[in-house]
Amino acid sequence: MTTLAERAAAAAGRAPEAGQDDGLQLPQEYVDQFPAPDPMAGYEPGDDDPEMVPVHLAWLRVRKEIRAIAKGEQYNGGGTRFNFRGVDTVVNTFGPVTLKHGINVLPVRVEASYRDTTTSKGSKMRECTVTVTWQIIGPKGDDLTLQTQGEALDSADKGTAKAQSVALRVLLLTSGLTPTHDKDPDASYIERGNEAPARSADSYRDEILNPKTSQGRLQQIGYELDNLRMMGAKVVNEVGEQETLDSLGRRIYGERAGGAA
Repeated sequence: MTTLAERAAAAAGRAPEAGQDDGLQLPQEYVDQFPAPDPMAGYEPGDDDPEMVPVHLAWLRVRKEIRAIAKGEQYNGGGTRFNFRGVDTVVNTFGPVTLKHGINVLPVRVEASYRDTTTSKGSKMRECTVTVTWQIIGPKGDDLTLQTQGEALDSADKGTAKAQSVALRVLLLTSGLTPTHDKDPDASYIERGNEAPARSADSYRDEILNPKTSQGRLQQIGYELDNLRMMGAKVVNEVGEQETLDSLGRRIYGERAGGAA
C-alpha cells in the first residue's frame, strides 16, 4: 500500500518530493477512491522493448511464433522406447520468444510432497510431487495465474528440482497448446499379414513353473492370458493335478512373493 503523500502526489499529477514520506497509510475503505499510481505512467519504450500490449495478447503472439515443438528426443531403457519433448528443448524454444514479447514466467508458490520408494532392482529412491502456481506477467505488468503439477524420482537431492522442471514443461506446452506436428497415427493403414500362432496353454504352464520366471513376468503372463481369454484353460500342474492357468499363475506368484519377503 502506498502512503498518503504518494497518493496525493499522484492525484495532483506530480511525483512526491524527496523526503516527503510521512509514513501514514491510506485506510482500506478509501483505496478505491484514491487508486495507486500506474507504474507504467512515465514509461518511454526503448528501441528493443516489446510492444505494450495486454498479457493475453502478448502470450498469443508467443504461441503464434513458436507454432510447434516436435518430439525429437528418444528414451530407450528398461525395455521401453518412446519419443518425447524434453524440458531443455521446451525452455530453449520458449525462452527467446517470451523475452522478445515481454513475457515473464515466475513460480510464485510451490507445494511439494515426498515418499520413499524402491525400483524394481531394489534401489532406494525418493519420489517428489509438486504443485506449482505460476504467474505469466505481460509487458504492461498484468498477469495470468496458472497451476501445473510435476513428479520425479531421484536417489539424491534433485527430486524437487526435477519435479519443478516437469511442471514448467507442462505449463509451457499446455498453456501454449503446443502441437508436435507429428503424423497422425490414424493417417495410415497397414494390412496385417499372417500372425504367429498363439502360444499353447502348456507352454504358459512351463514358463509359470520355471523358477527363473520373475514376478514381473508372472504379472505380464496374467495380462497376456486375459487378452487371449486363456485364464480358464486347464493344465497339469507340478503335482500332476488339473489346474487353470489363472489359478496356477496366482498361486506361484504368491509363493514367490512370500519367499521374497
